[in-house]
Amino acid sequence: MTAPAVLLDASGLIAAQRQFAAERDWQRFHTPRNLMLALTGEVGELAELFQWRTDAEAAAMADEPQAFERLQEEIADVMMYLVRLADVCGVDLDHALQDKLHKNALKYPAAGRE
Repeated sequence: MTAPAVLLDASGLIAAQRQFAAERDWQRFHTPRNLMLALTGEVGELAELFQWRTDAEAAAMADEPQAFERLQEEIADVMMYLVRLADVCGVDLDHALQDKLHKNALKYPAAGRE
C-alpha cells in the first residue's frame, strides 16, 4: 500500500490552538495528562449522543438538526483535544497516520492479496 503524500494537514488547527491557549495563558494547564483527561471526557460526551439509540437512529442523526449540531460540536471537541494532545506530545499526526495505515495494511491485507 502506497500512502498519499499528506493524509492530514492539521497545521492550521495546531496554530489556532496554540494562539488560543497562549492568549488565555492556558499552556501551563495543557499537560499531556490534563489533555488526555479532557479528551476522555469529550469522547464520553460524544458517546452519550449514541447511547440508547439503535444503529438506524444513530445513522439518522444527520436528519435531526439539533442532534446533528451536537454531534458536530462533540466531534470537533474530540478532534481539537486530540490534535492539541499530539502537538504537546510532539507527535506528527500526518506521519503517525501514514505509519499506522501502513501497519494496518500489513496486518489486515485485503482479500485475495495475501
